[in-house]
Amino acid sequence: MHGAVVLDRAGEVLRPAILWNDQRTGAECDAIREAVGGVERLVAITGNDALTGFTAPKLVWIRDHEPDVWARIAHVLLPKDYVRLRLTGDYALDKADGAGTILFDLAARDWSAEVLGALEIDPAWLPPTFEGPAVTGSILKDAAEATGLRAGTPVVAGGGDQAANGVGVGAVAPGVVALSLGTSGVIFAATDRPLFEPRGRVHAFCHAVPDRWHMMSVMLSAAGSLRWFRDTLAPGVAFGDLAKTAAEVPAGSDGLLFLPYLTGERSPHPDPLARGAFVGLTVAHDRRHMTRAVLEGVAFGLRDGLDLMTQAGMRAPSEIRASGGGTASPLWRQILADVLEVEIATVNTTEGAAYGAGILATLGAGWFRSVDAACEALVLATRAATPGPDAPRYAEAHAIYRELYPALAPSFRQMQ
Repeated sequence: MHGAVVLDRAGEVLRPAILWNDQRTGAECDAIREAVGGVERLVAITGNDALTGFTAPKLVWIRDHEPDVWARIAHVLLPKDYVRLRLTGDYALDKADGAGTILFDLAARDWSAEVLGALEIDPAWLPPTFEGPAVTGSILKDAAEATGLRAGTPVVAGGGDQAANGVGVGAVAPGVVALSLGTSGVIFAATDRPLFEPRGRVHAFCHAVPDRWHMMSVMLSAAGSLRWFRDTLAPGVAFGDLAKTAAEVPAGSDGLLFLPYLTGERSPHPDPLARGAFVGLTVAHDRRHMTRAVLEGVAFGLRDGLDLMTQAGMRAPSEIRASGGGTASPLWRQILADVLEVEIATVNTTEGAAYGAGILATLGAGWFRSVDAACEALVLATRAATPGPDAPRYAEAHAIYRELYPALAPSFRQMQ
């Protein structure tokens, strides 16, 4: 998602792609807000504030820093859609990834003339957009010879990673929420109408499911926080062994809290200067407490994002379907159930995004009539954890956790 590949009229790449994790565009984000009429207007149109990861700031950066490249642009694609071009010869983009450019009118599910005009982006550069299961082309003979795929194989629009993951775990209708616990942590919820958080602290995009949308809270260091902790303070110790020792400590880690802002943060605090912290350390704490505090701190951060989503009008979840490496820990699953106050289920895949892409492809191949029907047949959810007696203790600890970022943010800015 969010990358930028710019091509000339012949379809030749003009410069190296600028990828989602490129952070050069802080000034361009400010310029976009001003050009569109402020954060509130930008969020009202696109569902999102301007963040450095998105596509639009990258294009504005090229406009302002590489005018020779800008003058030659004839096409703009996302990275995966350049692969699509090479496979099929067609310029196309799915609506989920289109919304992630912040050049979309979220409600209309297509390019925003207002935003494009404000940013001086020629609408002719942008490809037509398609719903996730739609066929956008087929494998060309040359592409078949290069890849081993069969010529004529249909290629569907697909979706961004989290939209595809939502399909892969069956989060395709309101009420079922997906949680991805990998290096980053994502709370994802399908909606039947375009909803957005007025300050843009959580994301709102089109779903890969036709005529549905989704809200998404993203924290940057989820299981990545545990990996950092293990690599730094317990090198060589297996994650499972760390979790076993953490289970010896009571809920709340005897008053120790961990802020998981090791690489800045996106939700609920869109702050690249945020920093991680252990707060409340005493001589009574040891590595077991610190491990459990990391697990709990990540869960608290995810709860912050979930609360913003429900406050924006999203239906409270009846079930959260979890995927990603972090969900392998029974202790972490239980902590999540207690902190989020909802049943946690696992599904029959650990690679939700790839599985979801496959499900979208089954529709393009005509195997199912709807994404809902395909998910009902192909996604199996199994209860993994339900809220237990520790939930009230976690509610108390979370209330203290929420006070820490506002208290420490001024110090974070002085540390740069």
